Amino acid sequence: MTQDEALEILKMGRNVFVTGSAGSGKTHLLNTYISYLRGNGAHAAVGITASTGIAATHMGGMTIHAYSGLGIRDTLSKHDINDLTTRSYLRKRIERTAVLIIDEISMLHHFRLDLVERVIRAFKKNNELFGGLQIILAGDFFQLPPVSRENEPEARFAYHCESWKNLGLSVCYLEEQHRQNDEEYLGILNAIRGNEVSEKMIEHLKTRSNSKIAGAVRPTKLYSHNVSVDAENERELGKIEGEVFEYQMSHSGIDPLVSVLKKSCLAPERLRLKVAARVMFVKNNFEEGYVNGTLGVVSYCDQERIEVKIVSGRKIEVSPTNWRIEDGGRDLAEIVQYPLRLAWAITVHKSQGMSLDAAEIDLSGSFEKGMGYVALSRLRTLAGLSLLGLNEMALQVSPEVLEYDKIFREESKKAKDQLGAIGKEEIAEMQKDFLDKVKGLVDKSRKKKPDTTLETKKLAMKKVSLREMASARKLTAETIISHLEKIKKKEPAFDVNYLKEDIPTPRFNKILAELRKTTSPDGTHPLAPAKFALGDDFSYQEIRLARLFL
Repeated sequence: MTQDEALEILKMGRNVFVTGSAGSGKTHLLNTYISYLRGNGAHAAVGITASTGIAATHMGGMTIHAYSGLGIRDTLSKHDINDLTTRSYLRKRIERTAVLIIDEISMLHHFRLDLVERVIRAFKKNNELFGGLQIILAGDFFQLPPVSRENEPEARFAYHCESWKNLGLSVCYLEEQHRQNDEEYLGILNAIRGNEVSEKMIEHLKTRSNSKIAGAVRPTKLYSHNVSVDAENERELGKIEGEVFEYQMSHSGIDPLVSVLKKSCLAPERLRLKVAARVMFVKNNFEEGYVNGTLGVVSYCDQERIEVKIVSGRKIEVSPTNWRIEDGGRDLAEIVQYPLRLAWAITVHKSQGMSLDAAEIDLSGSFEKGMGYVALSRLRTLAGLSLLGLNEMALQVSPEVLEYDKIFREESKKAKDQLGAIGKEEIAEMQKDFLDKVKGLVDKSRKKKPDTTLETKKLAMKKVSLREMASARKLTAETIISHLEKIKKKEPAFDVNYLKEDIPTPRFNKILAELRKTTSPDGTHPLAPAKFALGDDFSYQEIRLARLFL
């Protein structure tokens, strides 16, 4: 099935399982659907989640554990459910959700998907599965499976749970390939998925044993264990002469969610660099010319500036960027750091979702079926591989997954045939009906909320101070500033000049100078780059207040 065909099915409101090999464009398809919903007035109705924090940050979402309030629980009593439903932030989030996306479903324990289903049904007060939401599950079961902690129930793939069996999922098995352009190498990867790796293919892989890879940058090593990665990166950084520059991550928002972002983000809290250090970009920025996995060497760095020379030889001036957790268009947590990490080595697990031009891969310590496939499928070509080791486990895949994969392919073919049997006008009508349903839920959610900015506006017209407005309204100063931003957006001429007195003139001017350096495509000035440049002496609150006067 193509991405376009899968998108048509998603837009019809069907419950869907999106799958396909590594590089087939699963996350791209999800992002396209999210953009479609948001572009049609359904921004707040989309719950964007993943089984892991790393996958969630690729889409600007949160883990399904955080979204549902489930956390690390492996059971839920009636008392637990009742307790969760009293939490207003969860209720607001779930009540307005019409579409729930769970990415990297292969790493979610089967019993936890059932627990999430129970939680959502309780919040929705609707006995349909997942309270009647459109459910979109995405992932590839050939990749890494869920892992059970000590004293936790046995971890099985999500397709074993009751809610999966009863959802009536339309399977969209994506067959296009957007990463590998080497047909011979793609044939080896497909053979691994089909458990059909021949001796000839293994010998062909081994021709890349300890091979040198042409290019401006030495490739990253992929290891199976963290300890090997940390040791390699520290050892190599220590070999370089020159000053070490450190860049500390900044953050704002709800503390537990900030912690989730920090654990999920591949950029470190404290980035340590020297000129000539090998680095990897850990976020996509197509305009600047890098993606998650682009390799480079630091060509210049000091406390104010970082420049990286990538494989092609082009130099990129790197700016701080942000990772955030959003909910209904509202930022709940945000971290800011340069989108880089040391790249002499990285774990196979953390490489998921990356596209690499070159890598030195050591699979001699493979301990999980699918690990070799995940590592090898990061690469675009066989020429980009230097194989440092290979054990018996490395090229194995789960026999169970093989059987289910056949079923998924058949189900996808049926879904494609069914789509083809429906006329274009009927499809368009079904898509319109579903979109109207989603927008109706959004409108209903909005009607419940009176315009809380009106009272703030009345106080501002009386020249009440920020602190007094917050006290009078029993709200935080941050919320009051948010109200003022909304008022200024509707009425640019609305006068709040008296609030300039809250910030000494030199600080005020310094903040405005930093804000003006970065302008988003929509003409707004993001807080994160300014905060990063100004440092800890300046708070997000005063930067946001100053932004009112741009």
